[in-house]
Amino acid sequence: IEILQLPLGPLQTNCYLAICKETIETAVIDPSWDGRRIAQIASERGAIITHILLTHAHFDHVGGLAELKEETNAPIYIHPEAVAMLAHAPKAAASFNLGLPTPPLADKMLAEGDVVEVGKLKLEVLFTPGHAPGHVSFYVKEDNVVFDGDVLFQRSIGRTDFPGCDHPTLMRSIREKLLVLPDETAVLSGHGPTTTIGQEKQWNPFLQ
Repeated sequence: IEILQLPLGPLQTNCYLAICKETIETAVIDPSWDGRRIAQIASERGAIITHILLTHAHFDHVGGLAELKEETNAPIYIHPEAVAMLAHAPKAAASFNLGLPTPPLADKMLAEGDVVEVGKLKLEVLFTPGHAPGHVSFYVKEDNVVFDGDVLFQRSIGRTDFPGCDHPTLMRSIREKLLVLPDETAVLSGHGPTTTIGQEKQWNPFLQ
């Protein structure tokens, strides 16, 4: 796997390109902002975007979705419980005085245990709600990587003060889905730097 981390938009939300080195097929995980730029960066890298994967549908994670869909026509994957929030994203952005085009409808629904194949890469879907309805993480076991959206951050955890959030649910997702992964698993979050499961077990104040 080759991974590009692109912090984009007003909240510097991480968008990831997960590129299969063998086939150059690529998943965009959370097209946070500026979809045309995401498509351009992939193209300059020689990568072909074949999947658009959403960990959840908060507006700062889908700000580039409409443009990216237009540029690539790649199928959009989402959990069914996140669909309503995706439709609501422009209104949520407007409450921050930000404009957002109407996001396109998702093409495919995700469920716990699904495996999304991007070239030779296998991304396993982990259902990790708590920060947002229908939140999922994508685990690439062969490469020791989890793309976990806004569940677990370096020394922090996802916020639970938004509508549809629930703190006990978030903590259960972290304990039952993420902390059971090998300690060396890289955690690629929606905001901030990469960390590992082992580091967060040891140093994250919310997990002590």
